[in-house]
Amino acid sequence: MLHNLSIRNKLIVMGAVMSALFLVALDQTIVSTALAAIVKEFNSFSSLGFIVTAYMLTTTVTVPLAGKLSDMYGRKPLLLSGVAIFTIGSLLSGASPGVEWLIAWRALQGIGGGIITANAFTIIGDLFPVEERGKWQGMFGAVFGMSSVIGPLLGGWLTDGANIAGLVTDWRWTFLINVPIGIIATIALVRYCPKIKHDAKHKPDYLGAILLTVSLAALVLAVDNTELIFKDIINNGVSLNLIKNILFILSALAALVFVWIEQRAKQPTLPLRFFKNKTYSLIIIVALLFGAAFLGSILYLTQFNQQVFGASASQAGLMLLPMVAGMMVSSLSTGQIVSRIGSYKWFITAGYALVSISMFSLTILQPNTPYWHEAVIMVFIGLGMGMCLPILSLAVQNEFTHKDLGVATSSVQLFRGLGSTIGTAIFAGVLTTGIINNIGDANNLPYIQTLHKSPQASKMLDGELNSDKLLQINSQHKEILAGAEQGFKNMPTPIREQSINQFKSQQDEYNSKILQSFSDSLHSIFIISASLMVVGCAITLLLPHKKLSSSPKASLVAD
Repeated sequence: MLHNLSIRNKLIVMGAVMSALFLVALDQTIVSTALAAIVKEFNSFSSLGFIVTAYMLTTTVTVPLAGKLSDMYGRKPLLLSGVAIFTIGSLLSGASPGVEWLIAWRALQGIGGGIITANAFTIIGDLFPVEERGKWQGMFGAVFGMSSVIGPLLGGWLTDGANIAGLVTDWRWTFLINVPIGIIATIALVRYCPKIKHDAKHKPDYLGAILLTVSLAALVLAVDNTELIFKDIINNGVSLNLIKNILFILSALAALVFVWIEQRAKQPTLPLRFFKNKTYSLIIIVALLFGAAFLGSILYLTQFNQQVFGASASQAGLMLLPMVAGMMVSSLSTGQIVSRIGSYKWFITAGYALVSISMFSLTILQPNTPYWHEAVIMVFIGLGMGMCLPILSLAVQNEFTHKDLGVATSSVQLFRGLGSTIGTAIFAGVLTTGIINNIGDANNLPYIQTLHKSPQASKMLDGELNSDKLLQINSQHKEILAGAEQGFKNMPTPIREQSINQFKSQQDEYNSKILQSFSDSLHSIFIISASLMVVGCAITLLLPHKKLSSSPKASLVAD
């Protein structure tokens, strides 16, 4: 094992790995604020889904494969390749001449991100004895949570055109900002990260890897931006439900064949014997539930702040700082305490319980609720999540030898990521259904009917009036009002004032109706998120009450 390395070398390696993990977690949210500017520059709204899904697809597929490869060939070459691929992908994304190139480089960037995600949490088990891992897992959890909220804030700031050393930023900087940090992390890993080898002959499970890739890819495509990605096929008469059903069936069939292959593989990509371990199986389930609830809180609280408080993307990111603060304090302190006492079960249970109660408390939020109510709740959500996030990987690492550490730890990240992907898709459906059911036929609303009469404003209403479009219209009320006032300027003064007042009245009525419908729909999302965490809390009670113990001997050598 590598516990005898100098503290200086360990700190440098961990600093480089944390920097890389920060960039990967940051990239999941920073790009969301730049999408509008990207679509505007390339004039390609139909490609919006591909820009997001290309990264998510390759990241999801890469995580389990990278974890297994690092167990076979060592952590250092995988980490180096991951950071290098991610950095090159970021540079090429920022320099993309067209949207097709951007999609391709985002996919490349996702491969690097998947490799980093798979190995960042694992290397803690290589460098530190079990009694020290908790505090490092806590630090990594804090980094992960912090970057998830800094992303929208930094992305909005860069996209809006900040001035850095005389240079005006734009959306390309959301990618280019990764390059210098990636280069520094690469240099540090080359110089200080030890080579880790396992005394074993390798027989890669190529067929299992292909089947797992097909299964995960089909699942991601079935739940993430399916309508945008397959827009051309849908326009040719193929129903969206049929496409989704085909993808779900393909994913299920590939998964079934994968299981059959893994039972016979000499070195399986994901050893099925892991699932005979009670702790591992339960942690995988609660990680899946955690992933869905985590995105449910961050993504939709951001939308709530933008719609209700009129916050910009960067302001909405700042408004989530209470959650970040709670998560950072809790992650760091929980990691330290667990390392000292050597017990982790009740911290996971308490964390899930606290998040469950706090998530349910979000249902008190209304369009007229002051922000400080939300801020207090977010602190407790952050505290609860900080107690859960770092300990999940630690609990799994405590169950396996070093030869299985990579694939075991990366599978936790995989299932948490899948939970986020599936949860986001489900919540989007809940939000859409809730708003449309509350509003009814939007074309009957006086405000929408008035917009239809304006040649300029009617362009916003092209196509289906879905929930996204209704919310977008509401968020642009100032620009729409300014356009209406410009259109009324040639009218006689009494008629102009009457027309403006009538338009404002219709706009206020629309705003009130949309916000109430939006708020009611969010309550359903928060209840589902809370329910998922309640189930997770109940499952954690089934975890065996184990102490952290030194890992069994493994055949590791460091050069």
